This record gives sequence, C-alpha cells and structure tokens, in this order.
Amino acid sequence: MAKETVSTFMLRRLLAWGVKHVFAYPGDGSNGLDLAFAEVPELEFVQTRHEEIAAFAASAHAKLTGEVGVCMSTSGPGAIHLLNGLYDAKLDHAPVVAIVGQQARMSLGASYQQEVDLQTLFKDVAHEYVETCNVPQQAAVLIDRAIRVAVSQRTVTAVIVPNDVQEMPYEEPPRAHGAVHSSPGWNAPLIIPHDEDLRRAADVLNAGEKVAMLVGRGAKHATDEVIAVADVLGAGIAKALNGRAVVPDDVPYVTGSIGLLGTRPSDDMMQNCDTLLMVGTSFPYTEWLPEVGAARAVQIDIDPRNLSMRYPTEVPLTGDAAATLAALRPLLQHKEDRSWQEEIVGNVERWWHILEHRAGQDANPINPQLVFHELSERLPDNAILLADSGSATNWWARHLRVRRGMDAALSGTLATMGPAVPYTLAAKFAYPDRPVIACLGDGAMQMLGINALIDLAKYRDRFTGPCAIVVLNNRDLNQVTWEQRVMEGESKFPGSQDLPDFPYARYAELLGLTGVRVDRPEDVGAGWDRVLSANGPAVLEVVTDPDVPPLPPHIRMEQAKGMAKAIYRGDPDRGGMIREALKGKLAEFVTRS
Repeated sequence: MAKETVSTFMLRRLLAWGVKHVFAYPGDGSNGLDLAFAEVPELEFVQTRHEEIAAFAASAHAKLTGEVGVCMSTSGPGAIHLLNGLYDAKLDHAPVVAIVGQQARMSLGASYQQEVDLQTLFKDVAHEYVETCNVPQQAAVLIDRAIRVAVSQRTVTAVIVPNDVQEMPYEEPPRAHGAVHSSPGWNAPLIIPHDEDLRRAADVLNAGEKVAMLVGRGAKHATDEVIAVADVLGAGIAKALNGRAVVPDDVPYVTGSIGLLGTRPSDDMMQNCDTLLMVGTSFPYTEWLPEVGAARAVQIDIDPRNLSMRYPTEVPLTGDAAATLAALRPLLQHKEDRSWQEEIVGNVERWWHILEHRAGQDANPINPQLVFHELSERLPDNAILLADSGSATNWWARHLRVRRGMDAALSGTLATMGPAVPYTLAAKFAYPDRPVIACLGDGAMQMLGINALIDLAKYRDRFTGPCAIVVLNNRDLNQVTWEQRVMEGESKFPGSQDLPDFPYARYAELLGLTGVRVDRPEDVGAGWDRVLSANGPAVLEVVTDPDVPPLPPHIRMEQAKGMAKAIYRGDPDRGGMIREALKGKLAEFVTRS
C-alpha cells in the first residue's frame, strides 16, 4: 500500500478539526493537494469560478457559523487572487485558513515561472501566522497551529506548501532534538472581567439617566443578555452594520443601524444620551457617536486591543459579551423613570412610518426603497440576509425588519464590492435548508456576482429552500456617485460612473435558474413572490431609479454644501436629484405632523 502523502495527511487533519469542505480553484502549483481530495472523500472540494470567490466563501462560512473557513489555491496568480476575500475576513475578525501551493523548493530564488514570494505576500493579511511546509514532518504542526491561531485570534492564517512537498510521503516527526509534535483541538475560554471592574461599570451605568447601547457582531450570541440589560437600564439599542442580526427589530427600543447608513432614531439617541454602553463593536465613525465629553462610556470586547479606541471609555471591560453582560446585570439598578426609553420607542415607531412613506414615493421607474419594503414583509423565518457594498446596502440596513432566528452578513469593515453572491454559496453549503437572500447593485453583480452565480447553478441540486438574489439595475455606480456629490461637491462624472446594461434575469435563465425582471412598481411584490418560491437559486432584477438619494439620518452642513455644489456645477441628473431628495425629506415632516 502506498504511503500517505503530505497532501492526504493535511486534508485528513482538516477533517480532524471538523472542516467539511474547502472552497478552492485548482492549478499545477497545488496539484498534489487537489488530487488528494480523491483519497479523502469525506472532505469536499467546492470548486469556485475564481479564487477571490473561494476566499469570500470561506470568510462567509466563518462569519455565519463561527467555525474556521478554509480556502485553497495554486501558487502565483491563484494566491494573489485570494487576497481581497482574505482581507474581508481579517478586518471582520472571521477565522479563515488559506492553504496555498508554491513552486518546487529547488526552483525558488531563480525567478521561476509563477514564483512569488508568498511569505511576504501574505505577511500582512495573515500576520498572526503564515508558514511554509519545507519538510513532511512539519505538516501536522502547521495545520494545527494555523487553525488554532485562526479560531482563537479570530483572524486569517496561511500555510504555503511547495508542490514537491505536497507529493512526498508523510512522516511523523522523530523523537529528537528540534522535532515538534502537535495535535488538533481547541476550546474557547470563558473570559469575564474582575468583580471590581464590573462594579465600576455598574456605577457608571446606574448613574446615567439617558443610556444608549451600541452592539456589534461580537454580541451575536448575547441577544437575550443585551435585551435584559437594556430593559433594566431603560436604554435604547443601536446596531453597527456587522451586528445587524444581534437583536431583532421588533424590540420596540431597537433603533436600528447607526452611521451614514443608519437611522434617525439611532442618531438622535447618540446625540442626546449621557451614557454609552458599547458591546462587541469597533464601529469606526466617531462623528456618529456622542460628542466627546458629552457621555460617560463603558465598553465590553473580547479583544482588549479594541477597547477605548473609538470613544473615551471610563470603564473598559475585557470579556465575552454574553457572560460579561450576565455578570453585570445583577449589579444594575432598575430605572424607574422610563421617559428616555419611551421617547426612543416613539422615535422608532415614527421612523418605520417614515420609511414606509419613502418606499411608497414615485420614482423613475422604481424606487429602490420599495424593493426592500416589499421584501421585509415577506422575509421567511430563519432567513440569512446578505448584502454587498453600494447604495443597496443603505436600504438593506434600514428597511429590513430582522426577526429573532435570522442572521445577516456583509463586508462590514473592508466594505469591498463583490462578496454577496459568494457569501450566498457559503451560506447554502453551511445551511442548505435555510432561506438565503442576497442584495446587491449592478456594479457588484458585474464585478463578481455573475461569476459566482455559475457556482450556485453548479451546486443547485445540493440546496433546498429559498435562495434569492436581488440586483438593483440602475446602470450607475450609485454609492460612489452620491459620494462624489455629497463628499466632494462634484457633479457626477459619467465616464467613471455609468455602467453598461446587462440582462441579469435572462443570464440567470441561461444558467438554468429562475430569472425575473421587474420594471414597474406594481410588480415588485409579485416578483419577490416568484423568486422566494422558486425551485433553486433565483435572480430578481429590478430596474431602479439612480436619483433616489441614500439620505443620511441627519444631513450635516458639509453634506448639504457638497450636494448644492454638485447641482450648481451642472450634475447631469440634477433634476432627479432635487426631486427625489425633497420627497425623501418631506416624508419626515409628513409623518411628524
């Protein structure tokens, strides 16, 4: 019997860690690894159209499951293609391992074909751990440490395997000086702050009369604890984008998202609170937090490097979100005066009416807000809601009422275009029976989505339940167009912003999937009904108006000046801009009257 190769051993080691599939694209630099999957049938090689899709899928797997995601590529160009998806995982603290092929050891240093210094290439994105397997005896410790570092530090790691080493017989390390022995397995520790620190935090929170909470992805498994603490403190709860599903939107004092893509109630709460409790978030935009000095702050994070980094924090607590909140709650005093929370509840109720009114406003041809309003009413239980980066993200962040049991993911920190459809692939592999809905614009769909849609078509027989992808077809790189106007004070530059038209629904049909194209507002609801009831992945293409502005919750003076400059300088769409912006703001006054 032939001896087990290094590649076969590595794949079996992944199995021992609980890995079930690897998102990958083959190449001659990884042939040994690719072919070894035939010897390890329990581990699935999930072939993607591009290495970037593989890395995005691994990132999404980690975000949605909490498990390590694994991707694999060949050397040189394949390794380079992984980088964007790996940075998405790194910046959102998702544990991912990249296994990468390399040229044979004797070729290195000779400017050989496809020779790239992979140690240097991955040194930033996998800065916690990137190593090369130079001899078979290293295979165990490299895989074990790569996974253990990735899951314990919530980061990206990389293992580089030269193609000659891939095909060598595996050997256990000898019992000799310099040899290293390893084993799989890791259990997360329970981290709770000291009692005296919890008491200090409770003193700050008990003294506050207007407490606001901001939660992020780090509080994903602390839903009940977050709500319980908010209940005691009479607080409102705002959510960073990565924490979209941490608390359900049917809790009356949940104000929704925060920031430029956030809600008016979140902004009002942040600007008027006297105490801020941040849990599991490193939300970066400090201009949307209370003015420095206006609020006392307590912060909870599992990683001490994230503490006191966004807002001056009086009591920084290192700990698990759920355990720390549970330990903190008995020290908190129930606030008898509920006027602050009642004010928040009223603002939230009014805000949902504003969104409904905005969604019903006319546009040319379809108001993009209507697309998400109609979806929100149809969201299936336990749905996984995915977003790309672009103006569609604004509507995804505001209009969808997330319920308990749902999950959500996007590229929160890197904010890269392109991940929504690759995320969909990963979501359906992790949870084949759960409804998955991805929302993106035509720019992201053209960039990578049309390729990843082929992957969904390839594996569609593996999935059950709804798998819907909505594409907003406005023939404009809309988010950047509005940023040019509002942030730069410049009119739209068609040379950089206009997109070619593309038949997204017909393309889906070409792949054997369901494709629905809607260009009339009265057909939006029926379009959603069709794709959500389709047998397999389905694309809903909606022709939307690019002039509907993604209005921030509060228009600041510099933003108003920027938009005025864009109009003054002759923006080609200035008529539609003015009309739609006025209608959006008018909705606020109508619902307040």
